[in-house]
Amino acid sequence: MSFSFHPEAEIELNEAIDYYEKIESGLGFDFANEVYSAIQRSVSLPKAWAIIDGKIRRSLVNRFPYGVLYSQEINGIYIVAVMNLHRHPDYWKDRK
Repeated sequence: MSFSFHPEAEIELNEAIDYYEKIESGLGFDFANEVYSAIQRSVSLPKAWAIIDGKIRRSLVNRFPYGVLYSQEINGIYIVAVMNLHRHPDYWKDRK
């Protein structure tokens, strides 16, 4: 199984990597690794994570206050948001 990103989710991920890298050298890399670990867990066990809305599930990212929001599709998972858990929880709902 594979994964793909909503364009805005990919932007969120890259912006968060940049943010953490500015805080401390290497922290952006650590963040990216944790996000991709969460994605791989979701790919491996797509139904293991809690449904938060309709068919959207959330896999939590270790060490950082983020979640990967995704739907299970025929060809893999579709990531609709790489969400900072301190943001308004519904900001991503208009993404298709």
